[in-house]
Amino acid sequence: MLDHQDETRAAYDGVVERYASMFSSRLETRPFARNMIGTFAEFVRDTGNLRVADVGCGPGHLTAMLHELGLDAFGLDLSPGMIAHARRAYPTLRFDEARMEALPVEDGALGGVLSHYSMIHTPPEELPALLAEQVRVLASGGLLLVSFSGTEGPEPVRFDHKVAPAYSWPAEQFVELLAGAGLVTFARLLHDPASERGFLDTHLLARRPQIVGHGLGRGVVDHPPG
Repeated sequence: MLDHQDETRAAYDGVVERYASMFSSRLETRPFARNMIGTFAEFVRDTGNLRVADVGCGPGHLTAMLHELGLDAFGLDLSPGMIAHARRAYPTLRFDEARMEALPVEDGALGGVLSHYSMIHTPPEELPALLAEQVRVLASGGLLLVSFSGTEGPEPVRFDHKVAPAYSWPAEQFVELLAGAGLVTFARLLHDPASERGFLDTHLLARRPQIVGHGLGRGVVDHPPG
């Protein structure tokens, strides 16, 4: 796991300013992604736990968006260059360097985790460990919004991302990974590609089931949101 992460970190450190300039519009030209993030923020607010991690935050533009949507958002990223840029761009917000498989967050602390195209560089065999870590930091009833490049084929596809090697995923297979991590996917949005590669832009909104006490035992309550 360390080798490819070191390569990815170095690659993103080398494109900080160019990458930040590409996304300075905060998804103004990507209405589907922008509205999914707004929906995520609404569900998180409904939990009453406003603390949210933007995991793989890059230059911090989506962390700032979450903050504007009323959440107590902070950003985490593998790249020290990206974290330094985010701190300069949004000095009132918190940004820390972190690896996705070892988040510096206590168990069950968060109302939500945003993972916006931040797991695409992870080889398929390592993805379950990253999802398990995101579940670990979510409170009962907490939300995860994960976005990635989708493929209509049966298996993940490795491709040459402009920054570092990446993988696209069939949506249904990713839903199965989320279920294996203990999350219930209750909304999904797939739409035509925003890039020349032809992958579907894919957004999955999932929830950690609420655990409530009853009698001498404990039970899981999985009510549809809304």
